[in-house]
Amino acid sequence: MKRALTIAGSDSGGGAGIQADLKTFQELAVFGMSAITAVTAQNTLGVHGVYPMTPEAVVQQIQAIGEDIGTNAVKTGMLFSSDIIKAVSEQVRKYKWENLVVDPVMIAKGGASLLQQEAIYAMKTYLLPLAKVITPNIPEAEVLTGMSIRSADDKKEAAIKLSELGVKTVVIKGGHDEDESASTDLLYDGCDFYTFTNKRIPTKNTHGTGCTFSAALTAELAKGASVYDAVLTAKEFIQAAIEDGIEIGHGHGPTNHGAFRKRRELGNR
Repeated sequence: MKRALTIAGSDSGGGAGIQADLKTFQELAVFGMSAITAVTAQNTLGVHGVYPMTPEAVVQQIQAIGEDIGTNAVKTGMLFSSDIIKAVSEQVRKYKWENLVVDPVMIAKGGASLLQQEAIYAMKTYLLPLAKVITPNIPEAEVLTGMSIRSADDKKEAAIKLSELGVKTVVIKGGHDEDESASTDLLYDGCDFYTFTNKRIPTKNTHGTGCTFSAALTAELAKGASVYDAVLTAKEFIQAAIEDGIEIGHGHGPTNHGAFRKRRELGNR
């Protein structure tokens, strides 16, 4: 069975972070493992507390996986601090994990900062050069590149800048596009650009969409898919999760992680 490791924060509300990643891995028939970087107290209304692990604790979790089970792909989410980012980068190098997906989680849906300012430099310097794929949304891409992104051409320019940091493939997600009818993700592999467009769903229940998308991409890479095909499946997975939504909580609710599998089961009958 193929294996995938998520290195990220815990979301007590279950919609994002480690919880969303493990649900996604399971739905895509990949054995999921985790290294927790921080425990958050959060729900659909927002983040009420963030309690980071020590870098040593994160390293021990990663080494427990690396020395025994191993992994076919790794995904990082909320890494919180520069010290944790450096520690994670060292472990990725140590175990020569090439299928690394970096989801540069910076801000929660409710607006709470999930990444310390000095950690941005560490991410660009130590982690991104190791990444096979980076999956920022538009605000995250703006922070990492220092530019404003308002158009399709802006997205392409930002993708090139991110690629110059050493990332092999850049996927800028389109959830924050100004187009109210559609969302377009941009993939740049260092040579060519590809776009993936889906109908925008009018819903407030989008908590954890970024985590879920990158986890699905990671699961497909673990199974041997190309980055392009992994993005296609991840897009289909998150679109189903949003369209077949569930109503939980009083704020930005989670997506339906089981929707993709259920659709396939119905299609195979």
